Amino acid sequence: MREPGSARGDAAPDQPPAQSDRQLGQPTDQDAKRPLGVPPHSVLAVCNSVWYGLMTRAGEVQRDARGAHLPAWKRRTRGELRWPVSITVIVAIVLQTLLPGQLSLHPLPGWLMPTLEGALLVGLFISNPVRIEHRARFVRWASLVLVFVLTGANATSAVLLVREILNGTAGGSAGPLLASGAAIWATNVIAFALWYWEFDRGGPVHRAYGTFQYLDFLFPQMTVNDLTPPDWEPYFVDYLYLSFTNATAFSPTDVMPLARWAKLTMLVQSAVSLALAALVIARAINILPS
Repeated sequence: MREPGSARGDAAPDQPPAQSDRQLGQPTDQDAKRPLGVPPHSVLAVCNSVWYGLMTRAGEVQRDARGAHLPAWKRRTRGELRWPVSITVIVAIVLQTLLPGQLSLHPLPGWLMPTLEGALLVGLFISNPVRIEHRARFVRWASLVLVFVLTGANATSAVLLVREILNGTAGGSAGPLLASGAAIWATNVIAFALWYWEFDRGGPVHRAYGTFQYLDFLFPQMTVNDLTPPDWEPYFVDYLYLSFTNATAFSPTDVMPLARWAKLTMLVQSAVSLALAALVIARAINILPS
């Protein structure tokens, strides 16, 4: 005769049902949200539970918002516009064509270097007509070649001008000499601005994609996020300002170089600018009519 309760085979005797946390006297999640001394089914307990859930959700949304609204220079953004760079390069080309013939690279004709620079600029404009977002290798190399040719042509003109000043053959009047010196100095500012713009954190395309973590230049907007618009990021005009202030103050002003290449490049620019300005101004004063 089968004993009662053996219909389930050789299973262990019936165990008492597991007691819940509330039956054991342990606090539950709902109890944690409810003030002490408030009955679990009262209106106050229900309202407090709803309020707790809303505040928790608000905290999560706030944390997500802080993560989503990173400064633009830390996240991926659209590439910057092409036209500011193009106009600045055109200005540099025009300044080179206005220089006297004796300040051009001989025996090459004076029109050769500006024509080459213009052709490279047209090619870059075709590849990125509106925004600089194309990451092709040949586009990158074409941009670097343009900056190199522009810098080389201007450096040649600066060396020839300095040699004429040292030899005492630099013009018979102060006006043309100052005009040539100012054109070379302004082109030097543009050339170094392009170098800074091309190499800071890998160049404009890499900055737009946010692929480089470490900074080469520290702009003041990067240190005061609460006072800077969330969409701010360095564009070409910021590097042009950096180059101008470095060429006039002969030292960093508000933008600090962090990478060694940036420090050395700023050092070279300051030295060239100081030597050129000092020699041109001194020679111009010397030949002024008494």
